[in-house]
Amino acid sequence: MNSERRKGAWLPLWIAIGIAIGIFIGSKYGVLGRTGKVDGFGKMGAVLNYVRESYVDSVDMYNLVEDALPNILQELDPHSEYISAEDMKRVNESLEGHFSGIGVSFYVLRDTIVVTSIVPGGPSEAAGIAPWDRIVLVDDSLFTGSNITNEKVLKKLRGEGGTEVKLGIKGADSNEIHDVIVTRGSIPMNSVNAAYMLTERIGFIKLGVNFGYNTFSEFISAISKLKSQGANSFVIDLRGNSGGSLEVVVAMVNEFLQKGDLIVYTEGRDFPRTDNYANGSGSCKDDDVVVLIDELSASASEIFAGAIQDHDRGLVIGRRSFGKGIVQSQRLFPDGSAIRLTVARYYTASGRSIQRSYEKGKHDEYEMDAINRYIKGDYINIDTLSNNLTLYQTLGNRTVYGGDGIMPDIFIPRDTVGVNSYFNTVVNKRLDEQYAMLYSDSNRKKLSSFDTWLELYRFLRQQPLLLNLVSYADNNGIRRRPYYIQESSDLFEKNLHAYIVRNFFGEEAFWAAYYKDDPLIHKGIELIETNKTEKASIINEEYK
Repeated sequence: MNSERRKGAWLPLWIAIGIAIGIFIGSKYGVLGRTGKVDGFGKMGAVLNYVRESYVDSVDMYNLVEDALPNILQELDPHSEYISAEDMKRVNESLEGHFSGIGVSFYVLRDTIVVTSIVPGGPSEAAGIAPWDRIVLVDDSLFTGSNITNEKVLKKLRGEGGTEVKLGIKGADSNEIHDVIVTRGSIPMNSVNAAYMLTERIGFIKLGVNFGYNTFSEFISAISKLKSQGANSFVIDLRGNSGGSLEVVVAMVNEFLQKGDLIVYTEGRDFPRTDNYANGSGSCKDDDVVVLIDELSASASEIFAGAIQDHDRGLVIGRRSFGKGIVQSQRLFPDGSAIRLTVARYYTASGRSIQRSYEKGKHDEYEMDAINRYIKGDYINIDTLSNNLTLYQTLGNRTVYGGDGIMPDIFIPRDTVGVNSYFNTVVNKRLDEQYAMLYSDSNRKKLSSFDTWLELYRFLRQQPLLLNLVSYADNNGIRRRPYYIQESSDLFEKNLHAYIVRNFFGEEAFWAAYYKDDPLIHKGIELIETNKTEKASIINEEYK
């Protein structure tokens, strides 16, 4: 009852901020039954009040509002949105870079939760849980079976910091179950996936799916680590990164630019122009840099790539980016939900808007653009310049393009060799990942004996993993298709090697194995080693 009162009490606030929902009726907005033009706020409020008071059945007004809000905001632009309280919690975890849990990575293998790694210094390590342990009981209840999913596991293991969860643990080589009490704590969510040396002087940094509040500190730590190992040039991988905090990406780009260089500026109807400049404190101002992007690089990723490109500071290679060039303001509601409203656009130093075109209210068409680009062949051919692209000049008078993402300096097509129906079926069912886990579990003593991931990788290349995967897929209802299997062999082996390496050496080793023969990385190395990334060389377009 108290909960319902609280929900109803905040409805007027939603009207007051213009979300068009609430009870806001009085003499000024007594609109039902009148003629002529009326204020939209008053009409919406009147309708809701009329429903609440007179509808034939009782109506849950809170749920009615929850359902209406996303549709209202969708009529504005593709990125303005309403975020429910439940979803907002996950969004905050991603941005804040941590969540409350027990500190393990796991895999549901044969209907059982298998611990694959332990967060160093986390709650599970303190409780004595080890990799390859099985979690079979949670709070004295059996937690195994075919209905166990990742989502259910996360819901059980995560919770408020300081709370306890009782786990029934079975060791990898034991049939006995022993109880372990784990006190939940803050668990980091790393946004820098990998930082390792490509050559004696070239460092590689792989960003995760977004820029969170901790990304800058992780980025600086990665740079510091690589410089201590001899790096004086960098390949920054922003493929698949959907963006995030504007302040964070400005700080990251600052590491590569000279004092006074314009990084990005923002401007909107009710949002005065705001310029962001480099302050000259960067640790990589004189280091060569290559930035990797693809069709999923968006927002903050595009700011980073655009700033490097506009100042002729380094080279951008890959495929045309997503094209999200808008600034959003967030407003929170007391129930934990929020709205994100587009309030401005951002522009690169050359004056480019990166935002691709859209029609208000046509959200589905906007989302389909990525698929349409794929069908058109943009990912495997040099992008055809459309009419909405505008020519701009870098500070060194090179031509760049605005209006539809970041066009790379060097286009490298998406590798589709080996991608066929058999490969897609196996991967979509995650059978390659499942088999890699089974193989790792069955051979963990041998596989854990290697000192480095590279030693393990070399060993795996000598094993009949593909043949065994095909048999495993066949046993799971996917019939053998010899021609397609041979065609996809390199892709399958790349996946298997990387998955198995991850199980014993962690996330960074996974990317090192997965990207071992990556064409964009190899191109970046080539450009740096042939001095094509020096400013004078870039301005003269010697990379072409």
